[in-house]
Amino acid sequence: MPYNHGIGVIENPTSIPAPVSTDGHVPVFIGTSQVNLAENVADAVNKPVLCKNFAEFAAKLGYSEDYAASSLSAAADAMFKAFGVGPAVFINVLDPSNANHKTTYTESITLSNKVGVGTSKGVINDSSLVVKNGSTTLDIDTDYTVEFNADGYPVFTVIAAGVTAISVTGNKLAPTGVTSSEVIGTYTVATGKYTGIQCVDEIYAKLKVVPSLIAAPGFSKTAAVGLALSEKASDVSDKFRCECVVDIDATSSGAKVYSDVETKKNAAGFLSENMIVCWPMIKYAGKVMPYSALYVAMAVRADVDNENVPYLSPSNMSLNAEAACDADGNEIYLTDGQANELNGIGVVTAVCHGDLRSWGNNTGAYPGTTDPKDRWICCRRFFSWWGNRFITSYAEKIDNPANYRLIESFVDSENVFANGLVASNKCAGLRMEYRREDNYVGDVLNGKITFRQYLAPFTPAEYVLDILEYDPSMLAEALGGEA
Repeated sequence: MPYNHGIGVIENPTSIPAPVSTDGHVPVFIGTSQVNLAENVADAVNKPVLCKNFAEFAAKLGYSEDYAASSLSAAADAMFKAFGVGPAVFINVLDPSNANHKTTYTESITLSNKVGVGTSKGVINDSSLVVKNGSTTLDIDTDYTVEFNADGYPVFTVIAAGVTAISVTGNKLAPTGVTSSEVIGTYTVATGKYTGIQCVDEIYAKLKVVPSLIAAPGFSKTAAVGLALSEKASDVSDKFRCECVVDIDATSSGAKVYSDVETKKNAAGFLSENMIVCWPMIKYAGKVMPYSALYVAMAVRADVDNENVPYLSPSNMSLNAEAACDADGNEIYLTDGQANELNGIGVVTAVCHGDLRSWGNNTGAYPGTTDPKDRWICCRRFFSWWGNRFITSYAEKIDNPANYRLIESFVDSENVFANGLVASNKCAGLRMEYRREDNYVGDVLNGKITFRQYLAPFTPAEYVLDILEYDPSMLAEALGGEA
């Protein structure tokens, strides 16, 4: 140990502030991650992983700034960096054991002071990785070690003496091998195994949190994936409901200009009330990010800032990003009229009003539906949240005696909670009723109790009209004359 005398300085890397936390209703992202960097690869494939902060995400799933290769990294940046909110659940479908998800890796590396850095990301550190000095195969941990630097490149440190260069062969991740069907996933009855989007059904049982929004950034622009998200959002774990956020394809084969969006939306079938449809993409920190990733983070942050009640419409809120763009990074600047046209077909877009802001209040079902609970994003989310909260709040009362005390506890508790929301202007009105006519003797004998709840979340003030009129009498009064 050195002998210290004088003044010393140590610099720590810049830390990411601790995210503010949700109340157990969390967003879910499905996609790919730099899983070769995960601490335990087996626990990071087709399993829901709860991450409270960025460091936990990087450790459990692996991080890369290449969003095309690691779509979940885009979601992690949106949640933990752009909006500083968490936790979130991530489901990675990129599987190093799948032959289609990897490709051959080979390179020669010159050492400097026994250390050599590879030039490929995604290198898989398993038994397929072979390091040689000439024709001699080196043994890991005896002749060399391999780690990954902050940028995801492999770093080989050679312990054996006299080695100045090495040749390396093995495998590296091939994210382009992931198919839409693998993102959609399956549930296999014989094994009880879930994959892809179907893993959402495991979240409550495994992690004790309820999905609030689900998205598959980078993949939901494919119609089949977007529709699978919608189907899952409508029925999570046979008990919950939430909304999904999907993207309209902004590549050359999709909609690179706003006038093509309606055709692509209708062709994809993105017409459900539980779909929030986004276009185009967003430029964040110089990188092209799927809008859905940033939208989810923005909406969740708004919820957290309002006591975790999703009553605000996530429109006209800052996206904490630089610009809207297409998939090639070409920036898109919409006029308010153009943006409003997209809103009119049930698409959320982005406009520059001093900074880049989300713009749109309608679900994908609009204009096909005008029912306020299914048209307005804030109303649809409020209804889903209220139902999910009811389920989790009263689960412990199931199988209690169906007597008056039980009925009274439901009604009183709900109405007290509802009155608090109304008093704080988070809802126009809420109430629960128990009606005898809804509870026939036969139903009660069969263990069924029915309540009615009436909800009136506020609709957004989407259009404010100010009528201007010239008043000649004011001019006359100012000049001292008569009108």
